[in-house]
Amino acid sequence: MLSSRTLANRLQRSFKAGIDAALGSLAVGMLRTIRITNRKHMADFAGRFMRTLGPRLKEHRIGRANLAAAFPEKSTDEIEAILRDVWDNLGRVAAEFAHIDRLEMFDPDPLEKGDIIYSKEVDARFRRLRCDGKPALVFAAHLANWELPALIAAKYRLDATVLYRRPNIGAVSDAIIQLRKGSMGNLIATGLDAPLKLVRVLEDGGHVAMLVDQHYVNGVDVTFFGRRCKANPFIARLARHVECPIHGTRIIRLGDPHRFRVDLTEAIEPRRDADGKIDVAGTMQAITSVVEGWIREHPEQWLWVHRRWR
Repeated sequence: MLSSRTLANRLQRSFKAGIDAALGSLAVGMLRTIRITNRKHMADFAGRFMRTLGPRLKEHRIGRANLAAAFPEKSTDEIEAILRDVWDNLGRVAAEFAHIDRLEMFDPDPLEKGDIIYSKEVDARFRRLRCDGKPALVFAAHLANWELPALIAAKYRLDATVLYRRPNIGAVSDAIIQLRKGSMGNLIATGLDAPLKLVRVLEDGGHVAMLVDQHYVNGVDVTFFGRRCKANPFIARLARHVECPIHGTRIIRLGDPHRFRVDLTEAIEPRRDADGKIDVAGTMQAITSVVEGWIREHPEQWLWVHRRWR
C-alpha cells in the first residue's frame, strides 16, 4: 500500500497538473480570442486597462522606487507619469502578442508606411549582417514591444536563433511556440544544453540573439543607473568563445503607439584582458551602458516594474 506521504505527493502533482492544464487552456483561448479582434482597438483597450490596474499592484511600488533611484532629479509627478506610460506599454505588448506575426514591415519602405519602420543606416547594417557570412551576437532589452526584434530578423531573412525562456505552463509554452513558429526565426529554450547549441550556431556562421537586461543571480557585477546589479554574462562568454562581433538592437514605440522603429547598432567594442581575450565582466558593462542609454531616451518604454537591483 502507498504511504500517506506518497499518496499526498501524488495528489498534489495531479492537482497541479490539472491547474496548469486549466490555466493553459485559458491562456490559449485568450490568445485565440485576441487574435480575431482588431489589433489596434485591443491594444488601446489593454493600454487603458493597465493604466488603471497597474498602480494598484505591488509592482507599481517597485517601479516607483526604481525610477526615483535612477532619476533623482525627477519629481514625484514625473515619475508617476512615466509609470502610467510603462503600464500602458505593457498592456499593449500583451495585446499585440497575439497579432505579432501580422505586423507589416516593407523592404524597402521609402514612404515609411509599415507598422515597423527603419532608417537607411539601419537597413544597411541589417543587410551587411545578413550577407557578410560571419557569425554575430545580438542583444536586446525589454523596451517597447521586445518580441519584435526576432520578427524583424525573420522578415530581413537574417539567419537568427533566439534564446528564450520557456513558460512554466506547458500548454502556454506550446501556444506561444506555435504562434512564433515560422515568423520569428529559430528558437532555443534556456536550459543545460542551450550553450552548446548556440555555440554550434555561431560556429556555423549563424546569428544568436537574446535579452540582457534582467537580474541574474549568478551574474557578473555591472553598474546600471549608478547602482550595482547582476548581469547574465552568457552573451559575453559566447563572444569570448567564438570571437565574433556583438550588436545591439532595440524597438522604439512611436507617437502613434501602434507603430515602431527598429534600430541596430554598429558592433560594440568588447573589453579585453591583458592577453587580448574578451573580458566578460568588462564587456557586460559595455553592453549594460548601451542599454542604459536606450532607456534614458525612452524611460516610459522600459520594464521598470521588475526587481533589476537586489
